[in-house]
Amino acid sequence: MSHSSRPGYVFEYMALTLEAYRNIVNHLGSRRDIATLCRVSKGFQYVCERALYNTLYFREIGDTIAICNTLAKQPRLSILVDALTINISDTDSDSDDDSVHDIEDDSPTIPLPDVYWPTVSSALQKAKRLRYLNIHINQNTDKAVAWILDGCTFRLRRFHCDLDWDFHLVKFLNTQVDLNDLYILDYNETCSVTITNNQPPSPFLNVNSLPNLATLECTFSEAAIAIVPGRPITHLKACFSRSDICEKREEMTLFFLKIKLSTRPLRSLHIADSTYSEVFSMELLSSIVSYKTTTSELRYIGTLVLPIMGKERLHFYGLLMRFPRVECIEVEISEWVPAPASPPAFRALASEMRLYTPSVTRVVFVNEFDRTVVNVIDGIYRVETDVNTDLLWREG
Repeated sequence: MSHSSRPGYVFEYMALTLEAYRNIVNHLGSRRDIATLCRVSKGFQYVCERALYNTLYFREIGDTIAICNTLAKQPRLSILVDALTINISDTDSDSDDDSVHDIEDDSPTIPLPDVYWPTVSSALQKAKRLRYLNIHINQNTDKAVAWILDGCTFRLRRFHCDLDWDFHLVKFLNTQVDLNDLYILDYNETCSVTITNNQPPSPFLNVNSLPNLATLECTFSEAAIAIVPGRPITHLKACFSRSDICEKREEMTLFFLKIKLSTRPLRSLHIADSTYSEVFSMELLSSIVSYKTTTSELRYIGTLVLPIMGKERLHFYGLLMRFPRVECIEVEISEWVPAPASPPAFRALASEMRLYTPSVTRVVFVNEFDRTVVNVIDGIYRVETDVNTDLLWREG
């Protein structure tokens, strides 16, 4: 008689090693399969739950509410969440990269049920070990919901934030001592004041807050001006807010007076503008080379207008020679007539630039909205087509 046919005998699964459980789960094709396997045994449940809840992506409104309710009611699961993305937009991207925030101004308003944000808030308060949080909201949907961060105790390392800058957001950021990488869509020092306990909340960060912030991406120069001083910023992406040339010069002066107060030298500096002109770009480059903070360790610099005429271009290259470690440069060529369009033309311009700055191994040419990347490997110039140019400044 076999063991399985003996009276009173209960069949038992042989326990596997933790590594074996993980290998099996890693080879499954979908989250649905992982959820099914979760019910097979305690061993599989332990590994599957971590695979299911470690990284969460919320897009569908109904699914978001359901999962957030689960997290709020089951702390055993909510503490497993390490990375969370909330995407409220009409785009089809499932990426949590910072590049997905580029949403058109005419994006339709997405109606949210009244329980949506309170449910998300409850889940966030339970996700005590959350380290990576991305909140993407399209342009025409209400972003004044930073109150969802009230009562949260997690300590983030990276935060992509499309929320309005208000006192709730400032209060939350003041607690983030581990935050290394921050993207903020909005910055407003004049947000409305609600006085509580006779003390008006401040729209400004505490002087000692964000002590480990190294990467800052913001859509307003005012945000960089306020946040960079006294913090170890090494990677900075910002945008000029003014369009009038005189006002823009004043903005640029204040900008560099403040970012030179970073406690570490900049390795990457990307400054965008609504319009690019050769004259202002040369003034910008001259300002950058004026400070040790923005020259000694700089690896990436953009976006600069590459002069058309030879004499002006030589002056441009002369200023670039002041960056001893620069590796990647992004240049605007939209005003060139005719604009370079062929791989040989791009390679020739990159080769010309490297005569003066041999440390450069990558050049990004911007023509309107098209970007062409030339990489230099072992002296060979190649036009690359599979490079995510939105993230190059982060690699410096």
